[in-house]
Amino acid sequence: MTTRATARRALPLFLACILMLVAAVSALAKDESASAQSQELPKNKLTMSSIVSTNLVTDTARLPLYRATVNGMPVWYVITEVSNQALARQVGVNFSPKLANLITPNCPCVQTVRSGRVLGRTVVRRPGAPDFSPMRLLVPGPDGGFPPAAAAVGAVGKPGYSPFVRIAGTNIVYNAPIVATGSGPFDVIDHRNTHDRLFAIDARRRTVDMGFVRAFAFGKEILYLSFEASSAAVGVLDRTTFVPALGLTPTADKSRDPKSSRSAIFVMTNGRTGRTSPPAQGSDHVIKDGLNALTFNRRNTRLLRALRAGGDAHNVLDSFPTVNPALYSPIWDVNMAEWTPRAVARGQNVAQTDANRIRQLAVRGVVTSPGGTPLRSDRNILNCPVIGFLDTAPERDQAPKPANQP
Repeated sequence: MTTRATARRALPLFLACILMLVAAVSALAKDESASAQSQELPKNKLTMSSIVSTNLVTDTARLPLYRATVNGMPVWYVITEVSNQALARQVGVNFSPKLANLITPNCPCVQTVRSGRVLGRTVVRRPGAPDFSPMRLLVPGPDGGFPPAAAAVGAVGKPGYSPFVRIAGTNIVYNAPIVATGSGPFDVIDHRNTHDRLFAIDARRRTVDMGFVRAFAFGKEILYLSFEASSAAVGVLDRTTFVPALGLTPTADKSRDPKSSRSAIFVMTNGRTGRTSPPAQGSDHVIKDGLNALTFNRRNTRLLRALRAGGDAHNVLDSFPTVNPALYSPIWDVNMAEWTPRAVARGQNVAQTDANRIRQLAVRGVVTSPGGTPLRSDRNILNCPVIGFLDTAPERDQAPKPANQP
């Protein structure tokens, strides 16, 4: 009897312990769920509704994947912009009216395909594709930074390839970069048949994870993808496909002209180095602190940690969909900017976050093009669609554009 009485008295205490344990497990699950959510960029901070998810730990965005063929070979592409506003809303991508300015007889910038009204609804034949088989190489310079001692691009556009696509019979242009070729298996480690920023691919579920870049626009930290470059040197630093013909896109040094297809991007060569940005920024920083020589893949956790800590170059964009949609373009007119030796000696080479502030520095002679000439486009482009912002959306210039800009 004594044993049974003791057991009856202990039962409530046992149940209470069980309830406390359940509550603790539930709280832990909620904490883990909240932690997982904090690793994803909220949907209301994305500029493209078609993006499936954005991982702030691996610095990757998951996008819908589309299939096409090139000479009978399967190729895989994404869609990030279209020059028609209604279609942009329907497909869930960025609206970029400046893409329509690519349709010119002087530029082999656009692939023409036969398709239905909306690209991606059917398997289309495209006239060219990238060759992803070359191995990207970057050997840091003697001081461990920029300029590199040796470099080689990791992918090259074959004849006829362009990421910009027009459906025959229309003047609507899509940005549709090819990110993988073949039927698989896909090499996501050395990128022999995939883009150098491709992190994961699922051809059955039709999704692809692409590494994004952290940058600035109008004083805010933003995110963009990077697919092609018309310069081999820029292509190596940005892990993009080298397509030299894209350098003919109209028009350099016309960032805020609606008739140009380009928008300016400022790439600082000799900003400060260090783990975080700001104050670090630029090509020297991305090589030293962003471990730019390493291959982008899930095995290189050191690289992923470096990028997450601020190791990207943190380039500065001159347009964004939330500021003036009519001027936004993913075709970035590269302005390589160099701090003068005097500015570096004075410690003025801290990270800049606004295009007009850089223009003001250029007017004062504090920032120049490499070699000391007035700051201007170096006549090369990057294809870099924006995908979102980290805190609040860019809204306006942080400084007026100087009237006497060179």
